[in-house]
Amino acid sequence: MNVASGQLSAPALGDEALVELLGLIEGADSVELKLTVSQDEHRSAATALGVDPLDAQIRQVFFLDTPDLALNQRGLVVRARRVQDKGDDTVVKLRPVVPAELSPGLRESPNFGVEVDAMPGGYVCSGSMKRALGKTGVREAIAGERPLSKLFSKEQRGLFAEHAPEGVVVDDLTVLGPIFVLKLKFSPEGYGRKLVAELWLYPDYSAVVELSTKCAPSEAFQVAAETRAFLTRRGINLAGDQQTKTRKALEFFSEQLNGGNS
Repeated sequence: MNVASGQLSAPALGDEALVELLGLIEGADSVELKLTVSQDEHRSAATALGVDPLDAQIRQVFFLDTPDLALNQRGLVVRARRVQDKGDDTVVKLRPVVPAELSPGLRESPNFGVEVDAMPGGYVCSGSMKRALGKTGVREAIAGERPLSKLFSKEQRGLFAEHAPEGVVVDDLTVLGPIFVLKLKFSPEGYGRKLVAELWLYPDYSAVVELSTKCAPSEAFQVAAETRAFLTRRGINLAGDQQTKTRKALEFFSEQLNGGNS
């Protein structure tokens, strides 16, 4: 992976990339192991893992950016989310980051966390400033009944201002979404940890299914080996093309806004 671009690449990690990954993990708060399931294998994977879709939690995800994705190009992701029976939340995320280069003040904030996302053949480290909201905040803001900036804390707005392109403010951002999401946490037989399955449905009826599990940095490689072995035993293909849900969503809605010419 090219850390400056934050993109995941397919080839196996070489020695230099492995050393880099070890350094990122050492400075992270958590590691999330992810696998994108190929669209033609969604049904077989769900059957193999014993997933019951009726146990899933419904979510609505909105991204905020400019039509030409100026924030994304600067490594800045702004998201608002509605979660069934749980309430709304927002995040301002920097991706990629190097934990050792973050300011002490940022690292000390209880609302900021650093996580390494690892997929077959690639990885990216991000830092996220989060805020929990009530059950109506996002819906009202998306409907234009309150400023978008009201969804974000002072800390989030400060982080945004520090990294956004000059002249870009939260209230001028374009809402990209919603994306309908089903999220299911489950404990499959033969696996000693919880897995998370997320189904992201896009307006063109395409879908991304992602399997993931979180762990402490100190156990990342052991959990990765155990998870790989379990999924292989269940017949889950680990060699398919990997993609990030966020990137697909941003590019999809940006293309819509630009008349399909982006």
